[in-house]
Amino acid sequence: MEKYLTTEEVAAMARTAPSTVRYWRHVGKGPRGVKRGRRVLYPESVVAAWLAGDEQAEAAA
Repeated sequence: MEKYLTTEEVAAMARTAPSTVRYWRHVGKGPRGVKRGRRVLYPESVVAAWLAGDEQAEAAA
């Protein structure tokens, strides 16, 4: 069973503000979220892959 994270949990993992995670999702830079009612949740596997991809991009720069 996949675990889902809130915007606040993703922000804590990325060490940024929840509003930044929302903006990243809006512009297509952040992890893809899933709407559940009024909330946006993020599959943990998607967030982990996104964070790993960000780390690789920073190392290449």
